[in-house]
Amino acid sequence: MSKLTAIQQEIQTVLSQVDENLLIDAANLVRGKKRIFVVGEGRSGLMAKSFAMRLMHLGATVYVVGETITPSISNEDLLIAISGSGKTKSVIWTAETANKQGCGVLALTTDLSSPLVEEATDTICIPASTKYRKATETKSIQPLGSLFDQCAHIVFDTICLNFAELNEIGFEQAFKQHSNME
Repeated sequence: MSKLTAIQQEIQTVLSQVDENLLIDAANLVRGKKRIFVVGEGRSGLMAKSFAMRLMHLGATVYVVGETITPSISNEDLLIAISGSGKTKSVIWTAETANKQGCGVLALTTDLSSPLVEEATDTICIPASTKYRKATETKSIQPLGSLFDQCAHIVFDTICLNFAELNEIGFEQAFKQHSNME
């Protein structure tokens, strides 16, 4: 079997276990909030940033935690926090801070018993392998948390697709928000 086919099969195995109703719920959650904040570290943080970019294209007011133009968070906002292990200290600390402000927290992780989930008001479990390779995680030929990050990207894009449908945002409207300074 080719490596490309193996990776595709790994992704399919994981995504077949994700409850699509949670992705519709997440889109409604995003839709109902004034502003969206995203946080993650490493490659998972890059997935969060790509999600923020696409939400911006779809008309959401969205910020990446840690960027210099990110304002304070309030109880009218939503924090979306991603950590494969659910143990990334900076992500947990940010979720704790959001909770203190009365802000909802949507967590994406593999571990439903993690410290991040304890801080979340909503959770999407992506049952992929992480860099820790616990016995309960889906097996992967890929290094570290690659499978989790690939699946998170697709989950985020599915949330965006649901968000676009809920708000009746088509390609042309989204394209108008795409950078014109390239």
